[in-house]
Amino acid sequence: MEDNPPVPSPKRRRLSVPTDNDDASPSNPTHNNIQGDFPPSHHRDVSARSTPPARSSTNTPHRPLSPTPSSSSSSTTHHQISSPPISSPPTLHYRQKLILRGHKKGVAAVRFSPDGKWIASCSADATVKIWSATTGKIYQTLEGHLAGISTIAWSPDSRTLASGSDDKSIRLWDVPTGKPYPVPLMGHQNYIYSIAISPKGNMLVSGSYDEAVFLWDVRSGRLMRSLPAHSDPVGGVDFVRDGTLVVSCAGDGLIRIWDTSTSQCLRTVVHEDNAPVSSVRFSPNGKFVLASTLDSCVRLWDYVDGRCVKTYQGHVNTKYSLGGAFGTYHHNKRVDAFVAAGSEDGRILLWDVKDKSVLQVLGGDNAHIGPVLGVDAREGILVSCGLDGTVRVWRAD
Repeated sequence: MEDNPPVPSPKRRRLSVPTDNDDASPSNPTHNNIQGDFPPSHHRDVSARSTPPARSSTNTPHRPLSPTPSSSSSSTTHHQISSPPISSPPTLHYRQKLILRGHKKGVAAVRFSPDGKWIASCSADATVKIWSATTGKIYQTLEGHLAGISTIAWSPDSRTLASGSDDKSIRLWDVPTGKPYPVPLMGHQNYIYSIAISPKGNMLVSGSYDEAVFLWDVRSGRLMRSLPAHSDPVGGVDFVRDGTLVVSCAGDGLIRIWDTSTSQCLRTVVHEDNAPVSSVRFSPNGKFVLASTLDSCVRLWDYVDGRCVKTYQGHVNTKYSLGGAFGTYHHNKRVDAFVAAGSEDGRILLWDVKDKSVLQVLGGDNAHIGPVLGVDAREGILVSCGLDGTVRVWRAD
């Protein structure tokens, strides 16, 4: 890996926090049903990683790329609809149950396995660890990367784990044996920030500091397509629930939707404040994209209409790439959804998806020391990781 001087990343700019001007009443009544009939997705969010090299184009004005259309939340069209009153959401009661220690440096990302049995974590110490989600005991330590690891993703059958590293490689691991696949995926020219595996397990998407998004064939390990995605480092990627679309984001403030079969950019959305976007995640029903930005906001986008429909605030996020996640809770005999995100002050915030109210703030005596870099959720359980090198498991009472 190349030696680079320790200079500030363009993703560490301090930005002002905008006024919340989102559309509180989405035009489609089904927009309140974030979960749909599908369980939460299990994709990795990018997190703080070793300092990348400086870019001379950091202050260059960013323009949406032709010929794809670009939509800004400043031109939101409001639809008049009638909706029933929404009762006040309850306060959630997640409590810390386990603190998992073993990494020697900051932990960049955590992910539940699709079957719910395991928690995977990756670290700047160049290792991936697999933990029991029930007991917290280490099941495997995966070693082979030559530099820190920023991103991980599970296969649908929970038997394969992918990892992306600052050594510019992506490795696939056989979880039961802890052994890597013989040949790593090579092609990116710089640090790998984000990866995701398609719901069928046949494709992998990766985003890198080299500004490219790659689509890989998992079985053959070959590069299928290279997408000329962004004019700044790519911070996040994800697959939609049926694998037909990929979303990417970058420090240029753009969120782009791609057709996986044609490599065509179907939509570009950008907020009027043009804050750097550090992570993206499709909602489980596939209708929305959750985006974290370096202006201390998490935004929910209707990417078809190009509208920002919700903005969640209250956390601190101006320096590090902090990913968000979707979770569920039961209220009034129905299943509702929440958004979870870490904060640079050690807290974790849980917001109701529909009314944006804060359902719970995890912190206090049980807080991470420093930034919470990653979170993931399943029903009744959360996992978080931080710059303090710990992985923490939280369960709902």
